Amino acid sequence: MPIYLLEIEASGLTTPEFLLGTIAMILLAVALILFTIFHQRRVFRYQQRIQLLEVKHQKMLLKAAIKLQEQERKRLAADLHDDAGPLLATAKLYLNENFMNLDKTAQLQALFSAKQIIDDTIQLVRNISHSLMPPTLKNFGLSSAANDFFQKISNSGTLSASTKFYDYKVRLKAEKELILFRVIQELVNNILKHSEASFIHLTEHDVEEKVVLRLHHDGNGLTQEEFLQYTKEKSGLGLKNIQSRIRVLHGEIFYEKDASQSLFKVTLEIPREDENEDA
Repeated sequence: MPIYLLEIEASGLTTPEFLLGTIAMILLAVALILFTIFHQRRVFRYQQRIQLLEVKHQKMLLKAAIKLQEQERKRLAADLHDDAGPLLATAKLYLNENFMNLDKTAQLQALFSAKQIIDDTIQLVRNISHSLMPPTLKNFGLSSAANDFFQKISNSGTLSASTKFYDYKVRLKAEKELILFRVIQELVNNILKHSEASFIHLTEHDVEEKVVLRLHHDGNGLTQEEFLQYTKEKSGLGLKNIQSRIRVLHGEIFYEKDASQSLFKVTLEIPREDENEDA
């Protein structure tokens, strides 16, 4: 008798039982292999779906940013066309070819009127320039610009608005400050429009080479889940603009309630130096 049959008999198993056990083990191994293959395929399909959603989300943010830039260009074009254009055309009327045929008094009056109109045009262009780069931000930095912005809101009597910058001793690069200031303006604008808050308070700290800005308010706010949901929908252009600008800064934004559950807060974390920037 073969040795393996003697071993089977010694173990108390009959040949059919041994074969059934072997087949069961083989089937179990095959089932395990098939399960692993199907599971890996499912994970791969899930990862592909996540990647496609992320690409779609990035495209939506890019479209939002492009739309914002287009709106800004149209606004500037409208301001120049509707306001500056007519002013300069009117000034030209006072200085037309008939100007030299006027008597001295009429010439002086025409020059004075033209000068007044040109002064108004200069002021208009200056205002447009300030809307692109606020002079307080350019000359004194983010903390001064934010404080000036919040002071104007508070002086309006609409609600109490204040700022406190604790660690902002070294300024960010000018382009970063401008983007961050626009984000703050957009956030505050959303709070004023939708939250029915009675106060807004902005604080700043430096934490591990990051500028951390936090907006507190006592109105109706968003959670992080709601914010992310709105940015994935076709509506909510303002929130998409905020997120796209934060991503340009390689930063993060968080919406949440504070520990007391009575206030909402929005936290911005912006790295002082990005690894992709030149030293």
